Amino acid sequence: GCDNVDIMAVQSRIPFSNSPSENSIKELISVLTDLYLKNRTRVSRAVYLTLFVALLGRIYHAISEQKAAALQQAELLQRPGTTSKDGDIKTRKRVEINREFFRNLLRLLKIVIPGWKSKELRLLISHSFFLVVRTLISLYVAELDGKLVSSLVRGKGKAFFKGIVWWMLVAIPATFTNSMVSIAPFRKYIRLTIYLHSRYLQNMTFYSLSALDDRIKNADQLITVDVSRFSNSLAELYSNLAKPILDMIIYNYSLSRSVGGEGLFMMSLLVQTSANVMRALTPPFGKYVAEEARLEGEFRFQHSRLIDNNEEIALYHGHETEKDNLDKGYFTLIKHVNRILRRRLYHGIMEDFVIKYFWGALGLMLCSVPVFFKIPGQTLRGMGDRTESFVTNRRMLLSSSDAFGRIMFSYKEITEFAGYTSRVSSLLSVMDSIQAGHFEKALVSSASENAAILSGRGEIKESTEIEFMDVPIVSPNGDVLVEKLNFGVKPGKHLLIVGPNGCGKSSLFRILGGLWPVYGGVVRKPAYGDIFYIPQRPYLSRGSLRQQITYPDGIREMRDKHVSDDDLLQILATVDIQSIVDRPHGWNAEEEWRDALSGGLQQRVAMARLFYHKPKYAILDECTSSVTLEIEKAMYDHAKALGITLMTVSHRRSLWRYHDDILQFDGRGNYLFTQLDAEKRLKLEDEKEELELQLRAVPELERRLQELTT
Repeated sequence: GCDNVDIMAVQSRIPFSNSPSENSIKELISVLTDLYLKNRTRVSRAVYLTLFVALLGRIYHAISEQKAAALQQAELLQRPGTTSKDGDIKTRKRVEINREFFRNLLRLLKIVIPGWKSKELRLLISHSFFLVVRTLISLYVAELDGKLVSSLVRGKGKAFFKGIVWWMLVAIPATFTNSMVSIAPFRKYIRLTIYLHSRYLQNMTFYSLSALDDRIKNADQLITVDVSRFSNSLAELYSNLAKPILDMIIYNYSLSRSVGGEGLFMMSLLVQTSANVMRALTPPFGKYVAEEARLEGEFRFQHSRLIDNNEEIALYHGHETEKDNLDKGYFTLIKHVNRILRRRLYHGIMEDFVIKYFWGALGLMLCSVPVFFKIPGQTLRGMGDRTESFVTNRRMLLSSSDAFGRIMFSYKEITEFAGYTSRVSSLLSVMDSIQAGHFEKALVSSASENAAILSGRGEIKESTEIEFMDVPIVSPNGDVLVEKLNFGVKPGKHLLIVGPNGCGKSSLFRILGGLWPVYGGVVRKPAYGDIFYIPQRPYLSRGSLRQQITYPDGIREMRDKHVSDDDLLQILATVDIQSIVDRPHGWNAEEEWRDALSGGLQQRVAMARLFYHKPKYAILDECTSSVTLEIEKAMYDHAKALGITLMTVSHRRSLWRYHDDILQFDGRGNYLFTQLDAEKRLKLEDEKEELELQLRAVPELERRLQELTT
């Protein structure tokens, strides 16, 4: 304000004695007060300027602190190839409220609120409007409360009952506004979940995330549990922060007009100092929450692994070992949770003392300023005016303190929210990195010797044939199984692939299926839809019997291909399983097909699926191991009749006659690709077995000869 208006003559209403020491103190206070009043405008400007400069310095320091980390992360994302974690500096990021947090939050908010015309933004605007209306109603109620108490003190019954009527009338819009505010606009984050699903199931990311990269473990928990927690936390934080901040701004402005800016500034300074102390003593709850979510995911994964491998564990009698592993994971989680609870107990005691009692005492002193001191622009003539001023100011101060307290209490929620934000955004960042061709995986020690191969990338060309030219075959843990593989498959020329376990057969199929990157050379292959893969244990999805034959097509895609149920029945007849349709609901029957069908029936269903899709190439990985020779012959003859070029992995001699070429791995990095003469190879194998049988009898003959000679 202006100098001629801001005249603050301090008039203490507390009586002083006439002793010399008290008179000197009174004179000193008077001199200091006069000196302050003469320079009040300059002092105020200097204080506000200092606060503004300090704020700018703090913002600049925070931005500078985050630049190095941001540049380092950007450089890491630009590196292609597969990286061994053992060779990198492994640092654990601490979850904090910093620039990275706001950048991650902004990215997630852009997904949640996709545009200006979205429904989510309209809900947010309406919610914000009711927050402002609620604060203005609260401000009016505070003034009305002061008038009611003033009417009681003065004994004015008519004014008192008039105030009661206004009180009841204000209750109508107030209750409606409170109900509207309590409805969180972002309780269901459908968009975020759908977006994550689309990214997770795009370009085989779900496979690469688990098979080629191990930065994200338990992606299922991140998508199902952590996204829900992030959504609920964000909804609560918006409601719990927007109104307190708005309340503080409006109530503090009104208080500064009632008690003077100086008193409000001094109180704010003390509150800020104590708040900084509390913040320095606050444990890193965000880091604790992120660690708790990680431990929960690992504990859940242990149970899932036990269920998936229950038969093997039971055969090995490994229940005691698995029990020890589960107990270890559970007690690690419980120990961490108990640690969080202890920290929250100590932090809650500190918060209650500072916020409720220390700040409450400061508030009473602030409300008493107009009673004991004269404030420019206010004239309190009697007890009623002083009572009204005190009650109104105290009501506004309590509301402002409550708002500030909710903001302080919400800091703990914000740090927890930062943990959820960090986990969800890390999932998006890793998916971006994978789609850019960068993988990080804990590789074997020999992988460092093959760093040049693992960091390289080959070339994939679309063709009507399959051809590998100088392509390295790499195992999942980074071992190079074959340095340079060269072979080709032309349409109609069927290939048999044989070799011991771990020689590279599965890696070869994963490259053909587009699951693994090509680390070098050139791969020429048809489009993804022209290659069909059938494993030894086929995948049976959830859904009807019809969907097991047409997977991944649905009934709409089936109709578009002009395929009817009768056509499907003919396909089942080819593999002699048309009887599986004779069940309740027929083609529309839904069961857990993995349990309802035997291993042999599952393999026949997989072959029926192949005949439905009729691709140009089919990779058959031991897919006839549980069927009879007659059904096997019918399967291969019908596949050839459909014009499907077969690439078979099998050690059954009965399949040799159906193939033209053979690709044989020896398991030591060497291979042989040549034409397959089935009859000649069968004779050679028979002769080999006969010789091996004779050689096994040699020791017995030598022993008998030794007995006869002695």
